[in-house]
Amino acid sequence: MARLKKNQVLEKLEIATVAAEGKCVARHEGQVIFVQNVAPGDVADVRIIRDKKTYAEGMPVRFHSYSKLRQQPFCQHFDYCGGCKWQHLTYESQLEFKRQQVVDNLQRIGKISLPEVKPTIGSEKISMYRNKLEYTFSNRKWLTQEELQSGREIRKDALGFHMSGRFDRVLDIEYCHLQPDPSNAIRNALRKFAHDENLPFYDLVVNEGFIRNLIIRTSSTGETMVIVQFARPFMEEVQKVMEFLNREFPEITSLQYIINQKFNETYYDQEVVLFKGRPWIEEEMEGLRFRIGPKSFYQTNSDQAYTLYKVTRDYAALTGSEVVYDLYTGTGTIANFVARQAQKVVGVESVPEAIEDARINSEINGIGNTSFFAGDMRDLLTQEFIQQHGQPDVVITDPPRAGMHEDVVKTLLAVAPQRIVYVSCNPATQARDLQWLSEKYDVKAIQPVDMFPHTHHIENVVLLELR
Repeated sequence: MARLKKNQVLEKLEIATVAAEGKCVARHEGQVIFVQNVAPGDVADVRIIRDKKTYAEGMPVRFHSYSKLRQQPFCQHFDYCGGCKWQHLTYESQLEFKRQQVVDNLQRIGKISLPEVKPTIGSEKISMYRNKLEYTFSNRKWLTQEELQSGREIRKDALGFHMSGRFDRVLDIEYCHLQPDPSNAIRNALRKFAHDENLPFYDLVVNEGFIRNLIIRTSSTGETMVIVQFARPFMEEVQKVMEFLNREFPEITSLQYIINQKFNETYYDQEVVLFKGRPWIEEEMEGLRFRIGPKSFYQTNSDQAYTLYKVTRDYAALTGSEVVYDLYTGTGTIANFVARQAQKVVGVESVPEAIEDARINSEINGIGNTSFFAGDMRDLLTQEFIQQHGQPDVVITDPPRAGMHEDVVKTLLAVAPQRIVYVSCNPATQARDLQWLSEKYDVKAIQPVDMFPHTHHIENVVLLELR
């Protein structure tokens, strides 16, 4: 079997199925090829762009026939923006591919006995579903083929999303279908204002320029938070930008800014300055109010978060007498959501600001049976901690993409709660953790939930019961 070479073109390659990161899989003489920008069922000529020992990667250069699963992408930026790579697939097929992704990961990595994986619960909204977006100002605009071939002078400033694999290039976004109004209006107005006022767009490579980042958060209660990051403390210009937003968009209920002189755009270690309104917005779920600050984590699909939390609560099967531990609790959303059905809920999270939000969320909702603690999960979740705060009957865990640390899993195995409800945004690391937990636990139910339509991402909820 000859190894494929870079730039080699394989003719009439049939695309078999989807793979990780939104790519698809094809095979040529027994070799696996991961192909971008195609759909299962397509037949295309594919140019090899990377040749590895065990696989290759390719791009289509000509289509001979198209898959029946295809549909027309609705976004004008689809060919370049990497945010919604599955827009060309029908939503029904997306849901099935996501379910299969869960099955493949749990079987291939977990290697444990599993019940049937239930059909993916789809999102009622498949556009305008996000409550948070971050845009980058850059003087290094990604030029599209149309712009390159137009022959006209193109402005090199952009306000939009980073190009996939190119931190230094930003695709200018005219209209985004991910977040409801006033998101597009705010972004486009601020870009025009920055151009009109000759405000230097940020240079991500050399850390120069002035205006660098725009964060827009909206809520189901009709509130809007806008945060602008500036790279330099030029307060006269900062004031000018903030006054413009305040004047043009009176519907903004929380207007804030950050002076961030670091090379990266992360702002969790930066001071956030309130310019107008309240320093938070609020979400609502089953009559509960959740306060969201500029550094708070909240599921970015508010409506589907409610679906996810209902599945989690159903799997927990609470009767009112249980002690529940909510690991990686964030701002305590799940902890407060299940508190009315439990005797006591203990939330643990590494970010102190999130724990403060969790406590506030309990307070404003009149919930008195929760307690929250900040610290590294490995160090905090010890036998001494459990002796002090009570033996958990149920553990809910919703870790980051990296999954749970092995030490945390060992503690869970030692403590041995009756049920564990494992919520994951990464079925691969979830599968690894389930294999560790299989020492004492059986998987009883698996429910994928689609939080991000038109992407390959999938949230998965697994119920484990002590043998």
